[in-house]
Amino acid sequence: MTDRHTPRIVPLLDLRSSTLPVPSAAFLPASSSTSSGRLIDTLGRPLRDLRISVTDRCNFRCNYCMPKEIFDKDHAYLPHQALLSFEEITRIAKVFVAHGVQKIRLTGGEPLLRKNIERLVEQLAALRTPQGQALDITLTTNGSLLARKARDLKAAGLQRVTVSLDGLDDAVFRSMNDVDFPVAAVLAGIEAAQAAGLGPIKINMVVKRGTNEHEILPMARHFMGSGIVLRFIEYMDVGATNGWRMNEVLPSAEVVKLIHAELPLVPLEPSNPGETAARWGYADNTGQHDKERGEIGVISSVTQAFCGSCNRARLSTEGKLFLCLFASQGYDLRSLVRREGSTCDADLTSAIGHIWQGRGDRYSELRSALAPDAGPGGRRVEMSYIGG
Repeated sequence: MTDRHTPRIVPLLDLRSSTLPVPSAAFLPASSSTSSGRLIDTLGRPLRDLRISVTDRCNFRCNYCMPKEIFDKDHAYLPHQALLSFEEITRIAKVFVAHGVQKIRLTGGEPLLRKNIERLVEQLAALRTPQGQALDITLTTNGSLLARKARDLKAAGLQRVTVSLDGLDDAVFRSMNDVDFPVAAVLAGIEAAQAAGLGPIKINMVVKRGTNEHEILPMARHFMGSGIVLRFIEYMDVGATNGWRMNEVLPSAEVVKLIHAELPLVPLEPSNPGETAARWGYADNTGQHDKERGEIGVISSVTQAFCGSCNRARLSTEGKLFLCLFASQGYDLRSLVRREGSTCDADLTSAIGHIWQGRGDRYSELRSALAPDAGPGGRRVEMSYIGG
C-alpha cells in the first residue's frame, strides 16, 4: 500500500470536453428507435434511474471531491450558455422516462446553487411514466442552503432529499468542507427538510480512514430513532483530483462491526432492485429489527462491487450522457436537443436507446479483481462534474 504521508501527485485533467459521438438515427436498428419502457443493456440491466447534474459549482471544498488546491479562485467553471436550460433538461428527462426511468435525482456540484431550481423540480414532477405513474423526484445536497429552500422544494414537487454530512464534530466538519462552514447550519437544514415533509431523509457520510472514522459512532447515535437513514460510503477513487489511495478506504464491513459492537444490528432485505446500499436495522432485545430505532446503510463501492445491478444513467450539466460514475467520456445529447428540425425528439429517443443497449460498463467489478492501489488505468470524469 502507498504510505498516506507520501506527497500526492494530482494530475490536472479536464475531461469536460471529452465527448463520444452520438449515434446517428439513420444508422440505428429499429429496436432502438421506439421507447417501450423496457430498455436493457448488454449485461441485462434495465434503465430505471437518471441522475442529473444541474451545476458544476459547489460552495464546499471537500478534499475527496473538490480539493481547494485544484478548484481555486482561478478554476474555470462551465459558462452559463453551455448549461442545459430547465426546459432542455425536462425534454431529455421525458425521453428517459419513456425508456423506463422511474426515479430522477438532481445533483451537482451543489444543486441548490442553481438559480430557481424549484422551477426545474416542478417541471420534472409533472412527468409521468408510460403507465401514468408519478416519478420519484429526489435531490442530493450538502445542506448549506436547505433551511431556506426546503419548503419551496416540497411545494414544487420534490419528494425526498439526501444530505451529505461527514461528521458531527464541528472542527472535523469544518476541516473536511474546507470553507469553515459550521455543522449546526447543516443540521438546521435537515430539521427544515423534515418539517417540510421531504422524507424519508437520507444522510450520506463518506468515511475516510485517518480523517473521520471516529465520527461513525457519534453519527449513528445521533440519527438512531430520528426517522432518518444514515448511510456510510467507502471513500472512492472518483476522478483524478482527490489523490485517492486504497489505504484511506475503511471497508464497510469494519463500519458495521464497529456499530454492531455498541448498537446491535440485523441485516435487512434490499428496499428496491439495484439498491446501492446494504441495509442494517437496529435490533431490539430479542434480536429483531426495531423499526422505531430505524436503520443504517453501507455503500461498499470499493470492497464489494455492485455493478451487476446498476440501473443508473447520468446526465451532466451541459448535456453529456455518462453510463458509469467512473466513465471518462460522455455522449453529447445537447447537440441533439439544440438541433433544429422536426425529428429531434425521435433522434434523441433512438440515440438514448442505442447507447444504453450497448452499455457494458462495470468499472468497480474490474477494479476489485486487481491488486490494491492498482485499479484500471485511464482518466475518469470528476464527481463534482457528473454528480454522485
